[in-house]
Amino acid sequence: MLRLFASLLLATAPILNAAVPGEAVYNTRCASCHDRETFKKMPSARILHALESGVMSAVAPLAKEEREAVAAYLGSSTASSLRPEAFCRDRKVTIAGSSAASSGSSRPAWNGWSPSPGNTRYQPAEAAGLTIEQVRNLKLKWAFGFDGDLTSFSQPAVLDGHVFVGSSAGIVYALRAATGCIEWTFQAGGPVRTAIVVAPLTGRHAVLFGDQSAWFYAVEAETGKLLWKKRVDEHPAARVTGSPVVYQGARDVVVYVPLSSWEENFATQPDYNCCTFRGSVVALRVRDGSQVWKTYTVPETPKSSGKGLGPSGVGVWSAPTVDPKRSVLYVTTGNNYSEPSTNMSDSVLAMDLATGRVVWSRQVTPRDIFSGCNGCVAVKGPDFDFGSSAILVKAMPVGDGNGRDLIVAGQKSGVVYALDPDRKGELVWQTRVAKGSSHGGVQWGMASDGQNVYAPIADGELRRIPNADGVAQRVMDPNDGGGLAALRVTDGSMAWQAAPARDCAGIPACSPSQLAAATAIPGVIFSGALDGHLRAYAAEDGKVIWDFNTLREFPTVNGIKANGGALNGSGPVVVNGMVFVNSGYDHFGSITGNVLLAFAP
Repeated sequence: MLRLFASLLLATAPILNAAVPGEAVYNTRCASCHDRETFKKMPSARILHALESGVMSAVAPLAKEEREAVAAYLGSSTASSLRPEAFCRDRKVTIAGSSAASSGSSRPAWNGWSPSPGNTRYQPAEAAGLTIEQVRNLKLKWAFGFDGDLTSFSQPAVLDGHVFVGSSAGIVYALRAATGCIEWTFQAGGPVRTAIVVAPLTGRHAVLFGDQSAWFYAVEAETGKLLWKKRVDEHPAARVTGSPVVYQGARDVVVYVPLSSWEENFATQPDYNCCTFRGSVVALRVRDGSQVWKTYTVPETPKSSGKGLGPSGVGVWSAPTVDPKRSVLYVTTGNNYSEPSTNMSDSVLAMDLATGRVVWSRQVTPRDIFSGCNGCVAVKGPDFDFGSSAILVKAMPVGDGNGRDLIVAGQKSGVVYALDPDRKGELVWQTRVAKGSSHGGVQWGMASDGQNVYAPIADGELRRIPNADGVAQRVMDPNDGGGLAALRVTDGSMAWQAAPARDCAGIPACSPSQLAAATAIPGVIFSGALDGHLRAYAAEDGKVIWDFNTLREFPTVNGIKANGGALNGSGPVVVNGMVFVNSGYDHFGSITGNVLLAFAP
């Protein structure tokens, strides 16, 4: 706690630099992506930290005087605080060993990106604890505010009555699931976007997560004490966006960490020599953070290509998928950043769990080279990389009691693919569910109940619209995107398609686009949208059976002023009769927010 309060007290220190006009720096370097109004709630010290050593240090490299000036111009000098009454009276955290097992849990839990290693994002009836009728009657039980944040994008883990969730301020919280009171906090070095994973560790448990500065942490679940941390990639633009997954290997419990980067944004700077980042997956021992293996998705080290440096890119933005039966890890990959193109971009890879060796790869969009670097490639690719995890699911045709395993992956192209894991990823079927674009198609995650796979449709388009200061800012078009498609797992045929909602009239920065990951329970699919709505759809026909608008201010259990915003990135978590979802997303002019919401019938 002393570490946390020390960091919070720093927010009271004023940041002043009269020599450099902060407004000019903002208009030149920041305004195209960020609305000034959204920063008024954020302490100047937090903005300065993001520019100097946090997530924006790579995206917006500025001189020291410029960083200080723009932080002072945008932010406030108000200190953050945690009231004593926000903490639980009894802060004891107890977790049963079976609740954190990587192979699944015998008790209601949602641990990591998905409750199962196949990344289906499906919660069975017993663990979900909700019927269709109960979903129709869901009501807000409590709200928890992330002080000074503009984005709420970390997916919580919920097990044994505890909620573990990260924040864009880099604070990881342990909360009581029933009430939202704080059990402990931990301050990471950068924003925490990943889902939280809890793993057993010799009589205790490790809370595992990465931050946007490419550090990976193991924190004791019972106390919030740091066990170990490790920098998993030295590239200045590297970050951990995709969620880690845990698996019990032959000798050790291993956590697999995917690596992506900001280098596409680095490349917008005219003096940046693009590009040098290579995506990868790193396997670490949970007991001490030591490395088991690291496999790059671009095997060749970038070198001069006449148009800069390359090959590069192919980040891993999503949670890997464990296949214990075949002893492999399925990984979906991003696009190349610079010439030459490589054969594992925009692909599904199978990596050996023990060694990281690429067993096979299946590329679906060749030569997709896309970055902010002008002149790196003659013709830019469509930016159709994978942001969502591969799903390992068993297709059960009528009359076939055995069925067959399929790997199903949704792409930003708007196409969903089914691959055969026993034939080196051979294509079984493919179905277009959306038109696709760099912000379209399937973005962050599908769900499957075994009968259908449910694909949220993004298909949003960016438009340049003047903000309050008259500066053109990129925002999502309020008339584009949205919808939910249900495909039969057996053959990819369309079972139904729900139309996009149109609830953006008169709301600035609103969009119907559905980028957030979907979540399934028996009979119900949950899907959030950039318009701030969390909706529940009937799995039978796609009709909306429950709709909650998060675009409002909420009274919070920790006394922090908080409001909801766009739903993007992570999806809702359903455990033991409750639904948990983060609301707020500030990227591309979307509606900001800083709240975790908990619902129950």
